[in-house]
Amino acid sequence: MVPSKIKILLVEDDELFRLGLQVRLQQEENLEIVAEACDGETAIELVNSYQLDVVLLDIGLPGIGGVETCRIIKQNYPQLPVLILTSHSEQSLLMQIIEAGAQGYCLKGINPEKLLLALRSVASGASWWDEKATQEIRFTFAARAQSNVSVIKSSVAQNISAQNILTHREQEILILIAENHTNQQIADKLYITPGTVRVHVHAILHKLGASTRTEAVTIAVKKGMIPSSN
Repeated sequence: MVPSKIKILLVEDDELFRLGLQVRLQQEENLEIVAEACDGETAIELVNSYQLDVVLLDIGLPGIGGVETCRIIKQNYPQLPVLILTSHSEQSLLMQIIEAGAQGYCLKGINPEKLLLALRSVASGASWWDEKATQEIRFTFAARAQSNVSVIKSSVAQNISAQNILTHREQEILILIAENHTNQQIADKLYITPGTVRVHVHAILHKLGASTRTEAVTIAVKKGMIPSSN
């Protein structure tokens, strides 16, 4: 059952576009934007602080990016719906969004009434995919069904390899981790919050396939991603 007032976290780095969305959405009596963020790290902190019904999330975010933000939100709050809003429609991006756990995908040029319908649908537990996205998804899964096992394994290996690429900020933090800095010390050095550091550490561990900070450093050194302390 859809709640009488749908509580939304709006995540968009374009201030003017975010303001436009805010004005339009707040015109609806049963919609309420309870928090806003302009980057993924802040969005994850806000998800931890508010009772939400849906996250309206842009993909092209600074920092850890929208796909990683979606993945972390869904890991921590599997039942919280995420609706992606972006100007990109590449097939590879659609697959990343699906694998990250998003419930829906809309292009930024979508008719406002359709966006409202998408928000309400996703908040009620349904999914919503842009028409072009739906066609791409069908085509991709049809192609996968005809592919042999070796091709699928190769595709998976390529995806894993792509996910292992760290952002510049993640590399900075990984180097500081290797120097035995605590989250608070890293936050002080980089002028960010400890919560943001935790988000980056989580992303680093996931991308490197590590379960601990020490293991992450060991893997990174072996891969030549950071210099050895020896």
